[in-house]
Amino acid sequence: MRPHDAPDNDQPASQRPDTDEDGLIRLQKLLAQSGVASRRKCEELMLDGLVEVDGEVVTRLGTKVDPRTAVIRVEGKRLPPISDKVYLVLHKPRGVVSTMSDPEGRRTLGDLVAERPERLFHVGRLDTDTEGLIILTNDGDFAQHLAHPSHEVDKTYVAEVDGEVHVRTIRELLAGVTLEDGPVTVSQARVLGGDPRREGSNRSIVELTIHEGRNRIVRRLLAHVGHPVRRLTRTQIGPVTLARLRSGEMRELTMAELGELMDSAQL
Repeated sequence: MRPHDAPDNDQPASQRPDTDEDGLIRLQKLLAQSGVASRRKCEELMLDGLVEVDGEVVTRLGTKVDPRTAVIRVEGKRLPPISDKVYLVLHKPRGVVSTMSDPEGRRTLGDLVAERPERLFHVGRLDTDTEGLIILTNDGDFAQHLAHPSHEVDKTYVAEVDGEVHVRTIRELLAGVTLEDGPVTVSQARVLGGDPRREGSNRSIVELTIHEGRNRIVRRLLAHVGHPVRRLTRTQIGPVTLARLRSGEMRELTMAELGELMDSAQL
């Protein structure tokens, strides 16, 4: 247990704790089985007033909850409810279409998850020539809420662009840029360096974070400030990062990641 990180664990969200015949479970047992901490430490967290259920602090040991519906927080962090739904993060390769099927026969997300038994769909999309992180699920409410403009979480991209990006351009991006379909807010932007693959090349590597999902928004944004994109990768959505996930690979969201995304989507 990391004492002040609960429930920041890497346990897959699909791991489900055992319940009694009424579908209930003791709260400290649920916390322990969810990977928050040891049973004893979970009891201490409860006694210290650090565990909430449906907005109420619960300090009585032995309290039972319905893990399918209870909104549980440990030190303010959301513990997602039990569900038979699946939540996956995929590293979409460049050239793959962000659809589950394609009448033109192009390679799709559906091809990458063909061995999964669930009927999955994607949350948002990436351009065909953009690679990186995309979330797949069979939870319609989760997907709809997370993709809604009022709930969209920050998304981070790394772009290889033409030209040397100067500090003034970063300031321009952070000040806000207006495109033909409206203004774009950039919450973070920085230059990571030149193109490491080409000695003496006139290219730059830029990282920026936005929360919008308009069509080709990052490419249009960078072209607007004079730096057309050569290659683009989405590296993060909210708390979820690519990390060591290779192109074409996928994994389940962790409980910590799913809990934070559910909060972002106001679920």
